[in-house]
Amino acid sequence: MENLSGEIITGYFLEYGLPLLKAILIFVIGSWVISKIVRVLKRVMVKKDYDLALQKFLANLLSWILKIFLVITVISTLGVETTSLAAVIAAGGLAVGLALQGSLANFAGGVLIIIFKPYNIGDLIEAQGVVGVVEDIEIFKTHLITPDNKHAIVPNGSLANGNIINYTRRGKIRVDTVVGVGYDEDIKKTKEVLLEVLTSNPKVLEEPAPSVNVLELGDSSVNFAVRPYCKPEDYWDVYFATVEGTKLALDKAGIEIPYPHEVQLNK
Repeated sequence: MENLSGEIITGYFLEYGLPLLKAILIFVIGSWVISKIVRVLKRVMVKKDYDLALQKFLANLLSWILKIFLVITVISTLGVETTSLAAVIAAGGLAVGLALQGSLANFAGGVLIIIFKPYNIGDLIEAQGVVGVVEDIEIFKTHLITPDNKHAIVPNGSLANGNIINYTRRGKIRVDTVVGVGYDEDIKKTKEVLLEVLTSNPKVLEEPAPSVNVLELGDSSVNFAVRPYCKPEDYWDVYFATVEGTKLALDKAGIEIPYPHEVQLNK
């Protein structure tokens, strides 16, 4: 009886336990090999000075492909026939493809972004109602860090098919502010004071040269377009410095900045 029980246990082990053990071993070793292959690919791409976004995209793509093959190998080791498995994968692939059309569009969008490079990692862009610095470009999505340090994730499909404004590509960006002064103030003197605010800021670029021009004759003020240029990463520093510096300089020069006055009627 004991011999019969031992034979049954041995039979079960040979039929089910051994393939399961082999499958676990293949999965563990295969995962280790995949990580090594991906690491080697990254080193090669770094040595050949590939674009950082392309490095991450190809590494992620290769990792996904190898993991799919590993899973198929593990399943076939457990006794599932490859031919029937292929048929199941094909049928499942069709169903998944129909269900995940958006994901496939995002994958295609990621490929287009990598090929045509409308932006790179580190670029300041505006797209799909989001403004931010590109932190990472993955297979299906792009990660942005907004000016207020929020993490925005935008699908690559919508990015590839929508409008993208790349503020970094040209290497410089214009900061637009409007300043109003009273109608009694001297226009030439006002322009000189405002221009001095811009040229004294070390983060304002000399080329293109900053400009100060009369923009419009408003209801209660003469409005000036104050337009310095700076590097994209200095945009907010220059913007805030321009607004503050303008107020201080005009006050020092005795130039009035008009503001609404309440009219009180005596009853």
